[in-house]
Amino acid sequence: MEYFGEQVRQRDAAGRLQVGRELLQYLRDPARSPDVEQDPQRLDRVVDELAAWLGSSNFKVALMGLDVLGAFVSRLSGRFKSYIGTVLPPLIDRMGDAKDQVREQAQNLILKLMDEAAPPMYVWERLAVGFKHKNYRSREGVCLCLIATLNIYGAQPLSLSKLVPHLCAAFGDSNSQVRDAAILAIVEVYRHVGEKVRIDLTKREIPPGR
Repeated sequence: MEYFGEQVRQRDAAGRLQVGRELLQYLRDPARSPDVEQDPQRLDRVVDELAAWLGSSNFKVALMGLDVLGAFVSRLSGRFKSYIGTVLPPLIDRMGDAKDQVREQAQNLILKLMDEAAPPMYVWERLAVGFKHKNYRSREGVCLCLIATLNIYGAQPLSLSKLVPHLCAAFGDSNSQVRDAAILAIVEVYRHVGEKVRIDLTKREIPPGR
């Protein structure tokens, strides 16, 4: 890990892609990488640098960062929980990327965090800020991510009463794609919890016909 602690700090795209490939091989072979968690401060620095890769203007570097962070989640599982606050802000940004592939991979990594690193609501408590993101694609992406979460986990692990108000606010979003995604999400919520959400919407003075 000492080698990677230095190498991930490279700024040129070709160097990052090369070290990313090496790091993926290293993480996927436990026999080669017994020292992953030996130095917590070094691990912190590596994850911080990889989170910064997600903001790269080179989409290949961003995708590599997503792949390597996913490998860290697989390797550390619940021990990755302490890094969720570090990686979620750039993941929300990447859900607003111009490229479909980057948006999809960002959502997949968020869902992987829920599956392997922390309970879904723990992630959503930190993900909900994305409903107010300046990029409309990110706002849309968070709505779509909620639909995916419900499809995988159902409503039980989520405190939907904390999330529905964000969807209600998104009904009035300036962007039609965000409004449409919010409506799809509330339909999915309704499918899981039924009349409870209709009553909640009525309390918020949103017509049931919406």
